[in-house]
Amino acid sequence: MNTEVWGQAQTALKSVVGENAFLTWIEPLKIGSIENRVATFEVPTTFVGSYVNQNFSDQIIYQMRLHGEEVDRLGFVVSSAAAKPAAAEVETPVADEVSADAEQTGSSTPLDVGAAKLDPRFTFEQFIVGKPNELAFAAAKRVAEGGPVTFNPLFLYGGVGLGKTHLMHAIAWELKQQRPDLNVLYLSAEQFMYRFVQAIRERKMMDFKSMFRSVDVLMVDDVQFIAGKGSTQEEFFHTFNALVDQNKQIIISADRAPGEIKDLENRIASRLQCGLCVDLHPTDYELRLGILQSKVELYRQSYPGLVIQDGVLNFLAHRISTNVRVLEGALTRLFAFASLVGREVTMELTQDCLSDVLRASDRKITVEEIQRKVSEHYNIRLSDMIGPKRLRSFARPRQVAMYLCKKMTTRSLPEIGRRFGGRDHTTIMHGVKRIEELMAKDSQIADDLEMLRRALEA
Repeated sequence: MNTEVWGQAQTALKSVVGENAFLTWIEPLKIGSIENRVATFEVPTTFVGSYVNQNFSDQIIYQMRLHGEEVDRLGFVVSSAAAKPAAAEVETPVADEVSADAEQTGSSTPLDVGAAKLDPRFTFEQFIVGKPNELAFAAAKRVAEGGPVTFNPLFLYGGVGLGKTHLMHAIAWELKQQRPDLNVLYLSAEQFMYRFVQAIRERKMMDFKSMFRSVDVLMVDDVQFIAGKGSTQEEFFHTFNALVDQNKQIIISADRAPGEIKDLENRIASRLQCGLCVDLHPTDYELRLGILQSKVELYRQSYPGLVIQDGVLNFLAHRISTNVRVLEGALTRLFAFASLVGREVTMELTQDCLSDVLRASDRKITVEEIQRKVSEHYNIRLSDMIGPKRLRSFARPRQVAMYLCKKMTTRSLPEIGRRFGGRDHTTIMHGVKRIEELMAKDSQIADDLEMLRRALEA
């Protein structure tokens, strides 16, 4: 009966977790006993048991209950036929360990290290370049030329929806077109781990090493995923070193700088920092407007004749400021809705159609938050920044805070002035104008403002 229920649960799980995850983590599980509401499974390694317990236990329990088994928790024992001879029950996450016996090769069937599929939309031509991403774009274009390796690795990092994956795909597309002689492998860090575990399970580690170390260009997306996974990090470290020693190009992306990735081994973070690390900054208004205008040109092919009222794109570029994917998704929804109801895209229609997105994107930053953050950044007392002293060491941070209040809150100039010690609105206007002038010629002021804005929006 256990086997029948597990078979039904597996069928359901395959559609829930996806084929890759199913083949790597769910299919190897062999149902054992179900006693005292604990379902025990045989697993090939302790690592597989630990990973399943951490990532899929709730879904497994839900599906087994759905198919008639009263299960509250899962237990795992290492199969007697697996690399580790002694059975070890796993009911809480355990260390990421792999038996040394896994180095042996098993059958003659080739190891599947299937690369990720490239999105045809993610090319250099479709990437909108602005000040926040121009360095990343230039570095990606240089690597995509496929010439001599000048910086290794190229490490692209930034928040969600800023274009990291787009640039990774664009590099791969360009290399495949311009240098078809090169062996280019692009995959996510999660896929790297899937293949690693598959190699352990099938005893094909030598195949794994041979495959990954014979590429000309290795591209790994979202490398933060391997942080905290000891054995995967170990293998990634050795793969990285082997390719660098052969002068092969490595391109990595992550959601933050190497040194800021929690649980990433220091030696890996150090290696990743040896090349060129490029930060994709949050988009500014001009870049967001450029992206929207570009998307409108593409969408007109699907929605011919659709009319957009002046000011709608400017409104969206101002209001949806943190995530390009959300911005593009909002425009897609807006066009589809307008097309279905046969109406012009007006400001009223935009606000009705995207009310939930606009609410979620509303700025909630206060004047007081900005004042506190700026005073901390410049290491001055809040009372001095707000107070009457005109010393340069207080005046410049005060103007920076005024500028940020004007740009990041909905407060009027008189309201901002009142919160700066009762200053007149013309003083605020002067402070804002002065910072705008300085930004154009003082890179330190520009960097400070960018850093403060990101800290406030985090």
